[in-house]
Amino acid sequence: MSKRDYKNTSVQEPPLDYSFRSIHVIQDLISEEPRVGLRPLKHSKSGKSLTQSLWLNNNVLNDLKDFTQVASQILEHPENLAWIDLSFNDLTSIDPILTTFFNLSVLYLHGNSIQSLGEVNKLAVLPRLRSLTLHGNPIEEEKGYR
Repeated sequence: MSKRDYKNTSVQEPPLDYSFRSIHVIQDLISEEPRVGLRPLKHSKSGKSLTQSLWLNNNVLNDLKDFTQVASQILEHPENLAWIDLSFNDLTSIDPILTTFFNLSVLYLHGNSIQSLGEVNKLAVLPRLRSLTLHGNPIEEEKGYR
């Protein structure tokens, strides 16, 4: 499958879903099995997932250390990530590593512990970001949140 074909088809692929797995550190994704959905995941010849969606919601992550390295181990084309769900974790800031995924269009960060509205400014470099959720974070209480 060419990279062009991959970009055109993988948006419809089911997400790589690690939600509700009590994951504490990103490195746990390597040994953890993703949840099974209604549609089977497709994999490359090397065994990596062919999807543009990574769901890590409802875990206990407090940082994204080694996110890029781990994404490269589990995704065939991590640079094409379009949707990352990090909702309902223990993140206190928006890790700059997220700004390296230029195809990111959906980023769920609601239900975390992000305290500074200034954290959101980091995401301004993402040209395709269309959907960002932040409700349920302490920044809701900051003046100018809405």
